[in-house]
Amino acid sequence: MKVIYQAKKNYPEKLKHIYAPPAKLYLLGDETILNKPSIAIIGCRQASDYGKKVAFRFAYELAKQGIVVISGLARGIDTYGHLGAVKANGKTIAVLGSGFAHIYPAENKGVCREIIQKGGAIVTEYSPESKPEKMHFPARNRLISGLSNGVLVVEAKEKSGTLITVDYALDQGKEVFIIPGNITNPNSNGTNSLIQQGAKLVTKVEDILVELL
Repeated sequence: MKVIYQAKKNYPEKLKHIYAPPAKLYLLGDETILNKPSIAIIGCRQASDYGKKVAFRFAYELAKQGIVVISGLARGIDTYGHLGAVKANGKTIAVLGSGFAHIYPAENKGVCREIIQKGGAIVTEYSPESKPEKMHFPARNRLISGLSNGVLVVEAKEKSGTLITVDYALDQGKEVFIIPGNITNPNSNGTNSLIQQGAKLVTKVEDILVELL
């Protein structure tokens, strides 16, 4: 485990300019990827099969292009984003809402091992023994968007924690990309609403790469 202090030169440049940057970060894996071109892939925990497939495919294709995929290790869209990047032998960063002694959800401990084996990283602002408290997760969302160059929302309900990350991203001046969803599925209410508000609709990886690279 490494500890990266805000006052040190190796502190991620992208986090220096966000609201309430953490005084220190705990890290497992490769710290150099924190400064590489990256995109956060976020969405519902109760993801549809469509959402899972899209998250996996976009993560896979972005990772193949050398883009680091960032997410929060949650069930659903987050997990499939990490897995897509791993399958592509690419780099992905999982941002935790707990300490390393309490990986949450527990079933994703194997995903963490794969992330590190492929040269990715697990990061958190919480000390190793910190448990996954409910209030930690909205706070960690500012780091998911903060470490990224843009945010891709795959699925989000009308009132969703995913939208907290979108708000952070907009405050941080990050580009927000949206996958359009099935209008009969509640998981699409949040994403389709964001498109109506002017977020960029994307249907292929090239729609994102043209903005990032």
